[in-house]
Amino acid sequence: MTSAILNYRGRMSAKERFLKKLQDSQPRSGSFDNKGQADIAEFRQRISELHENMEEWLTDTGIRLESTSVSLVECLIGGKSFSVPGIQLQYEDRKVKFTPVFLYGQGVTGCVEASLCTQGGVTVLCRLFMQAGENRHWTWRPANAFTGPGGTFDEDAFFELVGRLLP
Repeated sequence: MTSAILNYRGRMSAKERFLKKLQDSQPRSGSFDNKGQADIAEFRQRISELHENMEEWLTDTGIRLESTSVSLVECLIGGKSFSVPGIQLQYEDRKVKFTPVFLYGQGVTGCVEASLCTQGGVTVLCRLFMQAGENRHWTWRPANAFTGPGGTFDEDAFFELVGRLLP
């Protein structure tokens, strides 16, 4: 463990302990048997980082943030089943769920679907992509590609999306 991980009192914060535990639970970069395993590990890590960003963005808003576990089967890596974290935001009786749906797609790696869940049903809002082409930052596309372009999934895009939580 490096001294950069320790805070000024020499103790690790809860976030630092979480990140270290997460890192320790995953195989080291060079120890993957294949690209599929490396991509699964990266997908898990990037969703966990997205969760952390959302926690920070939602501080003092009253919106509850929860982790979920989602099982995926990826045909392109031999039908292997694996779990990845999902994210659920709740405000009163409304939820926005960020649910991983696949690892590999045409020109993309790591897809997460964002859906609004209300008493009236479920509405798919958009899809987030961990990597699209050469872009290694989270990007998003509307659920209906004909409604306009997507873009980088940043704090501003996040609040546009979760604005649907409010009645």
